[in-house]
Amino acid sequence: MDDKAIGDGEQCFIIAEAGVNHNGSVELAKKLVDVAVNAAADAIKFQTFRAVAMTTPQAPKATYQQETTGDGLQRSMLRALELTSGDFKELHHYANEVGIIFLSSPFDLASVDLLRELGVTAYKIGSGEITNRPLLLRVVEQKKPIILSTGMCSLDEVWEVVHELRSHNVRDLILLHCVSEYPALAEHANLRVIATLKRAFNVPVGFSDHTAGIAVPIAAVALGANVIEKHITLSRSLPGPDQQASLEPRELQQMVNSIRIVERALGDGVKLPTESEVRMRAFVRQTLVAETDIAPGTAIREEMIGPKRAGDALGITPKDLECLIGKKARRNIKKGTAVTWQMVE
Repeated sequence: MDDKAIGDGEQCFIIAEAGVNHNGSVELAKKLVDVAVNAAADAIKFQTFRAVAMTTPQAPKATYQQETTGDGLQRSMLRALELTSGDFKELHHYANEVGIIFLSSPFDLASVDLLRELGVTAYKIGSGEITNRPLLLRVVEQKKPIILSTGMCSLDEVWEVVHELRSHNVRDLILLHCVSEYPALAEHANLRVIATLKRAFNVPVGFSDHTAGIAVPIAAVALGANVIEKHITLSRSLPGPDQQASLEPRELQQMVNSIRIVERALGDGVKLPTESEVRMRAFVRQTLVAETDIAPGTAIREEMIGPKRAGDALGITPKDLECLIGKKARRNIKKGTAVTWQMVE
């Protein structure tokens, strides 16, 4: 994506999901771009839609939307959260200017066309649009990478949509495991699904996270997530449906930093001592030491030696004790000396 490779063996691609947390203000949206840049996220993502094309006038709010924004209908709520095409052009230009990848999830055909005009790098499909065939086909026509969230889906439903996309020659596909609850409970995260999706579809798989805090997305990276998407806000005290399930700026920085630490900690899976461990062995591994003075020509008996730490004077290891017994001392071995093979014959 742009110059970022995504997949196993690559650095996790971190998407800061601004969503609609700009509350319809392009200036607030730019501040969210700045938050993502300051936290060293790879991309900033918004949601592109027209309320009139997205909902019927009678569509009720979801329960979490009622809890965060009060009673009412979706359309009136979404209208207050819309950005204009000019706003998106300004945001896209601003993201390019400050050096972060601009992404957005379209929710209607005109929004797909707007993102095409902007020249977006990839298209993100939200979980709610996974059965929206007209939208999916319009996105497919753009011949760009597709990031597809799978919230609310069974594995069979994911198979169905992936088969559909592949039948239209979509090859650059990224799946995101997702639990479409706001906020989602950690015990519902089911992070092992990441491995299930990788085995089933052989594509990069990430996690679109709606849990509170940063522990779950960090764990997802440890379990192999190639992408992390997380909602961000300037403040959870702001009005709006998604603010309370979002990270504030300092938390986003902590998440990104923690993910990078986890990536370094994962290593390559080859079990070998580090250079520091090799040096440490000389000080903490025990060696066979003379428990008494041993004269030249004396046959070594078990009671004459014992295992002890001897600093950097590593001699014969205790695992070779049986091989040492019965051999004769070549020279005088003083009590407390680490015994080496050169001392015996």
